[in-house]
Amino acid sequence: MKIKLAFLILSLLLSFQSFSSSKYLINAFDRESDALLEKITTWRHHLHQYPELSNREFKTAKYIENHLKSLGLEVKTGIAKTGLIAILKGSKPGPMVALRADMDALPVVEKTGLPYASKEKAIFNGLDVGVMHACGHDAHMAILMGVAEFFSKYRNRIAGSIMFIFQPAEEGPPVGEEGGAKLMLKEGIFDKNKPDVVFGLHVNPAPDGVIAYREGPTMAAADSWKIIIKGKQTHGSSPWSGVDPIMISSQIVNAFNTIVSRKLDIRKLPAVISVGSIHGGVRSNIIPDEVVMEGTVRTYDPKMRDKIISEMTVLAENIAMMNGASAEVIIPNGNNYPVTINDPDLTERVLPVLKKAIGSDEFLVRTDLSTGAEDFSYYAQQVPSFFFFLGVTAEGKDWTKAAVNHSPYFEVSDESLDTGAKAFVHLTSGYLFKEY
Repeated sequence: MKIKLAFLILSLLLSFQSFSSSKYLINAFDRESDALLEKITTWRHHLHQYPELSNREFKTAKYIENHLKSLGLEVKTGIAKTGLIAILKGSKPGPMVALRADMDALPVVEKTGLPYASKEKAIFNGLDVGVMHACGHDAHMAILMGVAEFFSKYRNRIAGSIMFIFQPAEEGPPVGEEGGAKLMLKEGIFDKNKPDVVFGLHVNPAPDGVIAYREGPTMAAADSWKIIIKGKQTHGSSPWSGVDPIMISSQIVNAFNTIVSRKLDIRKLPAVISVGSIHGGVRSNIIPDEVVMEGTVRTYDPKMRDKIISEMTVLAENIAMMNGASAEVIIPNGNNYPVTINDPDLTERVLPVLKKAIGSDEFLVRTDLSTGAEDFSYYAQQVPSFFFFLGVTAEGKDWTKAAVNHSPYFEVSDESLDTGAKAFVHLTSGYLFKEY
């Protein structure tokens, strides 16, 4: 009787231990990582070869849906047009962790020469364009597909649940459409199943396997802007008989360059104002009646953002008025993303987890502020979040000379995908078992 009782107690202790530590899952991943990497690589190559533009990720979404359903997951499709989520429920109650991957590609003609290079074409803003995963979203999706497969295999060991978010249109929806993280939240993905934390990653040119992070403001808020300058058309030989909007636009560009350098205290946080396009006129001897300017503002502080927008508006309107013209300032214009903020407390807590995942201090790097923008920022406004960067430059190559994101030559090392999956597994299992 005593032996039976002792055996029962031991069994209960072992059972409890299996649900009180992530060690079992971590060991299982280590054993299976090589086989899983092969699958992740295959998925990425397929997704890379057949990219789709923002809000048009129909085949991509179906490919992912079929995989998630094969795992026996609860899948909801058609969110924010082409997005989908899957919920994995563990065998015991506990917290919910959300993991996000973006799905869209860019209007870029691929020039990598890879055997699985994209040859896809599409219509973008009325133009025939090539389509390429030039920002690594194919890697993000494949990693998350692998993580979903791994955890689904061990759901009986999980206390809590995992939400897998496959999001369209991170690069911005087409003109006149909604999309991306903002629309997914608007359509209620967090209404019934609000996660306790959200994790996301982004690949970039850095040594293979390096993870870079930053606490607090990490990626910039992005505001697109548009200014319409209306003058008076005239012959190029007699500019005095009209009002030249091209000349006025040049004055506005010069004035904008003084906002950051002369009107902002940039000792703590930087800011960027860029003019991306100026369009006006049809031939050399006609001064047009209208010029359209467009650009972007990048900031890390809401007060600084408001200051910039105010200064831009005042300068543009007054410069135009002084020259007998008018200026319509449209800010924001189109897609505008908030600052991506890594929860400081969560960041501090996950660092030992990431260090353990990659096994080296050298490969865990605190990075500088990024002037890039990410609509992951919308999730971070809802729940504590952590977003990190994964180095994907193949070993033996000089990462400082590697093609950057959005380049037609941008490449992702297949070997780096393992580090991304491992990081997600460690972060997720550690949080579910309340180990940090």
